[in-house]
Amino acid sequence: MSFFLTYDAENWEYHLTTPGYIVLAAVMLLILLLPTLLSGKERRKMSAKQLTFCAVAMALATVTSFIKFASLPMGGSITLFSMFFVCFIGYLYGAKIGIMTGLAYGILQLITGPYIYAPLQVLLDYPLAFGALGLSGFFYKQKYGLVTGIIVGMAGRYVCHVISGYVYFASYAPEGMNPLIYTLGYNSTYILPEMIATIVLVCLPPVAKGLQYVKRMAAEA
Repeated sequence: MSFFLTYDAENWEYHLTTPGYIVLAAVMLLILLLPTLLSGKERRKMSAKQLTFCAVAMALATVTSFIKFASLPMGGSITLFSMFFVCFIGYLYGAKIGIMTGLAYGILQLITGPYIYAPLQVLLDYPLAFGALGLSGFFYKQKYGLVTGIIVGMAGRYVCHVISGYVYFASYAPEGMNPLIYTLGYNSTYILPEMIATIVLVCLPPVAKGLQYVKRMAAEA
């Protein structure tokens, strides 16, 4: 394990080594390529298009994740609609593609800004939390599926962070405060505002019209 991680005893956290970064990058690419690898020959062309859309969405999500309007001391920030792009992939292609894209994006987030305290904490805060954004794909055929998907996907991420916060960061709760109440409130302070802002954005008529055009284009063989 020390080949991939080094332990910082002063801060009680782990840091990735160069081999660790390489392994994570390989896993991320493997997850992202799974839809293409598992598709039959008749779907190969479409899968290549899906892969392109997924890669572009991950790139946009990564860029906008660095544009922060507020950052919390123990992790978490209000970004420039970064969660939207993964939710949108689910809306374009369904839950399977959405969740796989979210898992890959979660690993990319781990690569670009790792906070590692325990194996389960890493799973909850990165691949599972961002993979949950792909739950939006369960509503991709509904009339208002994008808005519903955004709510469900971001709520899924919220739940993962709450569990992680309660299990691993309860000690940071103010004295006398229930750790569960603390982590519920802490994580809502950055996920809820971005969720509301994202819903407002996608409901704007010009934006909604543009997203419908992208959806039609993404569905073309």
